[in-house]
Amino acid sequence: MTERIVRVFNDCFAAPQALNTCLVGGHTEPFYRPATAPGECHRIEFSYDYPASALHEAAHWCVAGEQRRQLPDYGYWYAPDGRSEAQQIEFERVEVKPQALEWIFSRACGMSFRVSADNLDAGLGPSDSFRHDIWQQVQRNCLVGLNARARLFAQSLAAAFRQPDPLQPGSYRLEDLR
Repeated sequence: MTERIVRVFNDCFAAPQALNTCLVGGHTEPFYRPATAPGECHRIEFSYDYPASALHEAAHWCVAGEQRRQLPDYGYWYAPDGRSEAQQIEFERVEVKPQALEWIFSRACGMSFRVSADNLDAGLGPSDSFRHDIWQQVQRNCLVGLNARARLFAQSLAAAFRQPDPLQPGSYRLEDLR
């Protein structure tokens, strides 16, 4: 499954005329590396061969604007596992859009989606408000539409995995979020 996700992403975006960005697995930590030399591909690195990590990191790339895509890891802060409650609140605030896209991409692949609080050491799972905000963002994405990169990737995944249109708001239920 992961190889197919990578192939679909790279077919959409790896060519220089198509944003010159490659999705690459096998890393211990996810990271975005903008190209530093002519002819290099920007690299979205995801953890090991986990399909959810590939989709999540692709979602971050789809959310990032052109200026952010020129910065290592999009110029964002990241507090590792063991965040304080205040850091966790900030994490949830900035993760709504990427996790909403990840849910859409997961549906396009026929995969289940699991909300990630990414803070196991602190024992803080995803809050109810975080789940609700992700669901609301998915509804908004389905009704208003996605940016061109996210739309192309979602549609290409659905075609490759022979799934129905992932942009149907009725396909997403708040009670399905775990």
